[in-house]
Amino acid sequence: MPHLTSAKAGTASTDVRSGFGIPGFAHPLVAPAEWGELARPGTPLHWVVLNVADGPGSRPDPHCLEAAGRLRNAGVRVLGHLDAAQGARPHGELAAEAQRYRDWYQADGFLLDRCPTDRTGLPGIHRTVGALREADDDTHIVLGHGTHPHPAYAEHGDQLVTFSGHWSDYRWSQVAEWTAEHPPERFCHFVHGLPLGHLDEALRVARWQGAATIYFTDRTDRGARTDPWETLPGYWDDLVSRLGTGVSE
Repeated sequence: MPHLTSAKAGTASTDVRSGFGIPGFAHPLVAPAEWGELARPGTPLHWVVLNVADGPGSRPDPHCLEAAGRLRNAGVRVLGHLDAAQGARPHGELAAEAQRYRDWYQADGFLLDRCPTDRTGLPGIHRTVGALREADDDTHIVLGHGTHPHPAYAEHGDQLVTFSGHWSDYRWSQVAEWTAEHPPERFCHFVHGLPLGHLDEALRVARWQGAATIYFTDRTDRGARTDPWETLPGYWDDLVSRLGTGVSE
């Protein structure tokens, strides 16, 4: 089972309401049922990522405008997708994409996907996040590391994705000791290839490791050839019922 570093993380996790962070469905024209399902009342959503075309695209997309507007009217945060490319993207490109997300889709924040994890990447992320907050001090920043980064990254993001991968890796994963100094609301886990029969086990792992924002799916990446997050899991209704009826944040 997952490694626990202290009682602090486990204790805190028993009092937090878990909810979904949706990494980004396919385009609303391709996945209309998925986007429609997110607007169903009572679905415990923390936020939904909008990825129009590997970013905001070159012009406003009417279908994405409608999908994002429906969610925002329901009180759900809509985050724009920014690819940090492990720190290789020029700062100006990220800032320009972020502004298009704000102008066109009224984005409430951003997922900085493929965020670097080591100390050398910290100055660049500090600069990018600082610029995003300067433009909107209420913006919600999720750093998409996919694994445990250097602990100083916690100073810059509202939330950190500390696991993104296959169930076979997640079920035996270990939580970094430094995460015990932060509440579960700070951490997100994305797990694909998770069979229905192990759903309760995966939810226990998330609670034990202190991650309040999750997304689980039975879809797989087929050896990195497909995006497992583009469609709903086959057990979506079961997953929603296990998290319980909640109020969207």
